[in-house]
Amino acid sequence: MNSSDLIPKSAWLPLTPRGVAAFASARFGRLMAVQFIVALLAAGAFGWFLHSAWAPTFREAIAHLPDGAKIQNGSLEWPDQSPVLLAEGTFLAFAVDLDHAGKIASTAHLQVEFGKRDWQVRSMLGVLDVPSLLDTSYPQNRVILLEQSEAGPWWGAREPFLILLAMAGLVIYLMISWPLLATLYMVPVWLVGFFSNRKIGWAGSWRLAGAALMPGALLLTVSMVLYGLRMFDLVKLGFAFGMHLLIGVIYIFASPLFLPRLADVPKEAKNPFG
Repeated sequence: MNSSDLIPKSAWLPLTPRGVAAFASARFGRLMAVQFIVALLAAGAFGWFLHSAWAPTFREAIAHLPDGAKIQNGSLEWPDQSPVLLAEGTFLAFAVDLDHAGKIASTAHLQVEFGKRDWQVRSMLGVLDVPSLLDTSYPQNRVILLEQSEAGPWWGAREPFLILLAMAGLVIYLMISWPLLATLYMVPVWLVGFFSNRKIGWAGSWRLAGAALMPGALLLTVSMVLYGLRMFDLVKLGFAFGMHLLIGVIYIFASPLFLPRLADVPKEAKNPFG
């Protein structure tokens, strides 16, 4: 029995290096279909986490907003005491500290804190450098009413759609990033196949590289569910995130070794009339 007899004839389960290798000879549509299914699973886990872990804290924080709270001319007008903890859960907390004095020490994994002119995010690592990624200052020349009578109905009407929008955004992001990463990783896949004398071309290398990203994505999806069930803490989730990247690299270099060797590929019979 040669190595080609060990490769699944149908490429559907990219869970093992041999299953990933099967995508080297699969059709492009098959790879896209499997990637879309994995993306839907990841989006489902993400949406479930937002609904069960973060959304209740949002609703609780809105319920504690005082009358007269608003953002006007880039400044937070807060008629109540400060600092104050609006809501706190295992995963998320909301606080108001106009001076960002660090007097609110929440046990939540992430804490969103509203100051006089901007907001910031804290974690066990300290204050995250969010301003380097996006503008955290309040909008100028605009009035945003934050009292419960205004914010409550606004959030209640939009919460399901915002969660669905986040899920759709994740699917779109994955379906764009995976082909781009496959284009980058197809080079080491082809090199491994070339130096190990395996039957694989550039197109097959691209498909195999795209399939090699799926095991890590599934690991991170399961880790997100375990995190939402409080079976993982934030440190374990961060470890799972690093492992999902490492697993992709491992599959990139290991899966081509499960392809048939060139010596095992039967040669086509020559046409005697050619």
